[in-house]
Amino acid sequence: MLAGSDALVGSLPGLLDPLCETDRRRVLAIGREEVLPAGKHVWRQGDLQNGIYLIEEGRIRSYYAAPSGREVTLAYWFAGNFVGGPDLFGTGAHVWSSVAVERSRVTFLPGPALRALAHQSASIAVALLDALAFKARCYSAMAQMLGTRSVTERLHRLLVFLSNIYGSQQGREIVIGIPFTHGDLANLIGSTRQWVTVQLSRMQARGVIRYYRGLIVILNMRALDLEVV
Repeated sequence: MLAGSDALVGSLPGLLDPLCETDRRRVLAIGREEVLPAGKHVWRQGDLQNGIYLIEEGRIRSYYAAPSGREVTLAYWFAGNFVGGPDLFGTGAHVWSSVAVERSRVTFLPGPALRALAHQSASIAVALLDALAFKARCYSAMAQMLGTRSVTERLHRLLVFLSNIYGSQQGREIVIGIPFTHGDLANLIGSTRQWVTVQLSRMQARGVIRYYRGLIVILNMRALDLEVV
């Protein structure tokens, strides 16, 4: 996920987080658990949509494939989020693909049963709308960033965004708790892995970040903020 404005996207909500225990059980009761090995597609662009997938663990990459074969990464989604949509209840064809980046466990929620629950429970309906709105803001922010920022600005903005969503303050440092490879970052900003490697090395040399085996630590948030104004 890539945001041009932190206020636009806000915090990272889980689909079930706002629900009471009873409603959580009702949602999970209609589900079917699946385990996806790394590289396994949840669905492919053009497949018939028949529901959504709640991520229990792992990481899912959503991407659009152009007729030329070029892929544009739309987002990485983690435990608590869902993949599917924009038609939550399973109508039409998928307009992008989703694939497991690592071994992932998901719960499939069939569209017709989910629609019935939304009719029965206002809290479930609102939770679905809130989760869908968050995804829409993320995709909107991605489009804005790709269209209006240079690739260097996109990388800096992405690091700020990740620190706000996944970061934990540890003294003067902010540790981004989710690992991202150079390739992951490149996919999100529309660049190459080699270019990202060079830029991260430069930021490390300036004392702005530290990067080691996928773990990103922000050492100087003020410097990073100044570079994306």
